[in-house]
Amino acid sequence: MANLDQAKTIIRDTVWRRLLDAGVVPADSYGKIPSFDGAEATAQRLAETDFWQQATTVKANPDHAQLPVRIQALNDGKLLYMAVPRMATPQPFYILDPATLDLPAEQAADKDSAAKAARHVGVDGMRPIDVVVCGSVAVNRTGTRIGKGAGYSDLEVALLIEAGLVTDHTIIVAPVHLLQIIDDDIPETEHDFSVDYIITPDQVIPCPNRRRPSGLVWDDLTPGKIEAIPVLKARQP
Repeated sequence: MANLDQAKTIIRDTVWRRLLDAGVVPADSYGKIPSFDGAEATAQRLAETDFWQQATTVKANPDHAQLPVRIQALNDGKLLYMAVPRMATPQPFYILDPATLDLPAEQAADKDSAAKAARHVGVDGMRPIDVVVCGSVAVNRTGTRIGKGAGYSDLEVALLIEAGLVTDHTIIVAPVHLLQIIDDDIPETEHDFSVDYIITPDQVIPCPNRRRPSGLVWDDLTPGKIEAIPVLKARQP
């Protein structure tokens, strides 16, 4: 496991530095899911896909990098679930329904506004998810991706799979800058999932060899992680 973690650390470092050297992300992007030049065009590219147009429910991370996609979802009339940062509440998702919003989509989709105005919901109060939008630091063309290393995306997807809300019909996408797509293999563990499509400002790239866990992989969770996330603590076997 240590060697896998080290390999992922090297990949993250390489991609963050590549993005910063190219000047296509904010100067404070190292260590984060990077916002990138062309994020709005990427959201529009995603909105042109058939699977997006057919979707009625979208789940997205709260990172600023996914803000344009969250705005797009609300403007397109889709029910949006946004993960609570760090899954820090017993009901670890916000629900944003464009039919009942009192705020403009641009404001409601912001994580700070959602924290004040959106209702919290747990998996027992959610509808099946049509599209999952996951923040990524790096991804390769097989669909293997890594985030910033905290593991929340993996936990959110695993929880939703276990609840029957992410199914074989759910499409998982990674909106990224072209410089975040790498040719190298990315190490995987049992709890990792792949993406079905990579979305850039100019391309929709289908990825083969879909891989998803069957649910939460408890052996990969430390006691500290379980203690810090209420929904895990409540479900601990």
